[in-house]
Amino acid sequence: MPACSPPPSRQVGVVVIGYQDAAHVTDAVRSALAQGAAVREVVAVDDCSADGSAELLGRLAATEPRLRVLRRPANSGGCGTPRNTGLAAVTAPYVMFLDSDDVLPPGAVDALLAAAVEERAEVVSGLCVRRELPSGREVPWQAPLYATRTVVAHPARHPRLVHDTLCVNKLYRTAFLHRHGIRFPDGRFPYEDFVFTARVLAAGPRVALVPDPVYVWHVRRSAERLSISLDRADVSNWRARTHACRTAYDILLAAGQKRLARAARAKFLDHELRMYVRELEVRDVRYRRAWWAHTRAYLAEYDAADWTRSPTAPGRLIGRVILASPEPRDLPRLRELAARPARLLPPYPTGSDGLPVWSQDLPQVTLEPFLTRPVRLLPLAVDAELRPSARGTRLSLRLHELYGRVERAGGPVAVEAEWRRREDGRCGGRRTAVSGPPERSAPRAGGAVWPVRVTVDPAALGAGTWELRLRLRFRDGTAREVTAHARTDLPGRLRRRALPSTRHGIVLVQPYATHSGALALRVAPGARGVATVVRGRLRRLLH
Repeated sequence: MPACSPPPSRQVGVVVIGYQDAAHVTDAVRSALAQGAAVREVVAVDDCSADGSAELLGRLAATEPRLRVLRRPANSGGCGTPRNTGLAAVTAPYVMFLDSDDVLPPGAVDALLAAAVEERAEVVSGLCVRRELPSGREVPWQAPLYATRTVVAHPARHPRLVHDTLCVNKLYRTAFLHRHGIRFPDGRFPYEDFVFTARVLAAGPRVALVPDPVYVWHVRRSAERLSISLDRADVSNWRARTHACRTAYDILLAAGQKRLARAARAKFLDHELRMYVRELEVRDVRYRRAWWAHTRAYLAEYDAADWTRSPTAPGRLIGRVILASPEPRDLPRLRELAARPARLLPPYPTGSDGLPVWSQDLPQVTLEPFLTRPVRLLPLAVDAELRPSARGTRLSLRLHELYGRVERAGGPVAVEAEWRRREDGRCGGRRTAVSGPPERSAPRAGGAVWPVRVTVDPAALGAGTWELRLRLRFRDGTAREVTAHARTDLPGRLRRRALPSTRHGIVLVQPYATHSGALALRVAPGARGVATVVRGRLRRLLH
């Protein structure tokens, strides 16, 4: 063993699994080998691929003694079985998991291993970064968990751990997994990492959290074969996800981890439910009915305590609406409530007792807790309309009253509008505008509406997709960050327009509504930008 190698007690085995992924699997393996001497072994498990993956791995193993290739004789149908195969073969005292289409960033293993040794932790978890391809845009996964280095003596002391259900951004003490018999579900079991993570937390490990990026999750939305988490077009995906969530809850409850089990149910409402509701409007009627019926049955398993805690949380309110209605309803409004941050669109009715309710025909869904919720946490709704023109592009904003809470805060005194480029998060500029006096006759409002107008220069923003963020400042000193609801009820307002530009000659500008209903803006400047748009449109027409 080379003198610079760490002692055997401080070495890691990396399990890489793959199926029909010859294009990426060697990149994943090389990223693990490149972690350095701390990686004693890389166990690559091929789940009976027919695309030459095993042969590529075999050639790489011939030149790399730390790489072992295991080929399963038949495809397992899922990710759990090959991971279990790799886990059984690992000899190192610590183990990590890596998918064939992802990579480990430099220094990942050292960061995790150092924390495991220094903190005597059975599990160490680090920051995972979702990298959108081909744009390269990176979004941190569950970033609040990894703001600082933290040691958790028992998972029950930090229930938010249940929000990070990934198994791949973590280092595990191998003996800990074997001692507690922790394995992945075998066979075809989508979202198998939900169950594995629940089994880990149920065993009560000492956990260390590090802020270092330790995993790059490649998101390929245009791939011929979508990943399980992206392939949501069939309701079977939702059924599989709820089954995995239910199984995780049962595991935690059976282990006596009631606090973690309750947190897992809350996480379902805040994450899973909101994510699928944002997409529900674009699904066909058959999907919606099946999804709605299945979700109502699943949520019926929740008890009173699951609903009374944080009653104004968007996911809980969405769940209560679903339980109250036997048929899909109010989908546009639910989509806006599922946005981040949440937006509660009008109307804002009251029941027979004068207290806020969801709607006149669902008075049992009370919104009374909104009357005491801090303004900075309210799901305030701002309508946005962008009017591109050669004489100047104007952004019109309208903040809706919410059961008198805005007026009680003194009304908005200013709105700061900021455009951020989706591809890299770059700020394209900020404009602050003063709110006008409230309009009380607006037909959509159900109360007062505060108008604000801001100018926009698309040519100055530059090429890219720009998302609008707003910061509302109220007279009482409070502030609220929101996104704006794109007005889609105005004919032609979201149409692409070509504007003259002294800088670029021409600029293509297209306002559009995102999946969550928020206003965003695509900008393509100059002849090159126009050509890119035309090519993209032709490509879509041909396919």
